Amino acid sequence: MPRETISLDLPGGRVLDVQVSGPADGVPFIWHHGTPGCSYQPANKTKALADRGLRYVSYSRAGAAGSTRNAGRTVADVAADVAAIADHLGAERFLTGGGSGGGPHALATGAGLPDRVLAVLAVCCVKPFVGQPDFLDGMGSDNVEEFSLALRGEEALLPFLEKDREGIITGDAATVVRTLDSLLPEVDRKVLTSEVGEDLIANLKGGVEELYGWLDDDLAFTRHWGFELDDIAVPTYLWQGSEDLMVPFHHGEWLAERIPGVVPHLEQGEGHLSIVVASFEAMLDELLPHLPR
Repeated sequence: MPRETISLDLPGGRVLDVQVSGPADGVPFIWHHGTPGCSYQPANKTKALADRGLRYVSYSRAGAAGSTRNAGRTVADVAADVAAIADHLGAERFLTGGGSGGGPHALATGAGLPDRVLAVLAVCCVKPFVGQPDFLDGMGSDNVEEFSLALRGEEALLPFLEKDREGIITGDAATVVRTLDSLLPEVDRKVLTSEVGEDLIANLKGGVEELYGWLDDDLAFTRHWGFELDDIAVPTYLWQGSEDLMVPFHHGEWLAERIPGVVPHLEQGEGHLSIVVASFEAMLDELLPHLPR
């Protein structure tokens, strides 16, 4: 499917790498990638969105591949970047969604742009770190180490990310599975070694080309997000799998109790990766009633 690549100039001299595909007259679905990740558009999402007449818009967050770093950014800062993307596309209203580390950024977009966001999809979304002493409970050991280092700051965290980067960017599926070993339940291992896994690995590889997007996400997650969940006043849909070792199930349960009016899907037997493979079309179908008529 034809895809447009945009280097979007932002106020202050930053640039965002943006990818756009699907029908030009479709309502945009602006996707926030995971941590790490990039603007890469996998085939299954591309087809599912196009089949529903939606315009697939992805971007690399500040500091990720092709996008200028915004040092010290909060999660809430993403709303201004998304507004700039929508303005460039001439879209007054749009849908937004995000997975994993993209989940808080999707929520932030809904909170920050209530007059423009039609609905929010948050998949395997971490809960706020501040004030949550059980944040790390149930995470694989790699994530526990990563967030513990993030609390000590950039200089402590960067060498850890550089080490993991090597295992991702130079390896095949088996190498990536070994690198992420503590974070992968069996249901997610099967996804990474499947045909769909090729796209997931391509996104990961693109996401670690530059490390500051990954690093600044981690730092932002350990601080106040810059908005409150009570600020979310748009339709919001939450999906979380019980087998997730990257974002444990209790994160989804906590968010489901606190996001105003949220529709939660707390799925048994699904992991961090498998839930999107199994249910992305159902996730989209739940958003369609919010499109303008």
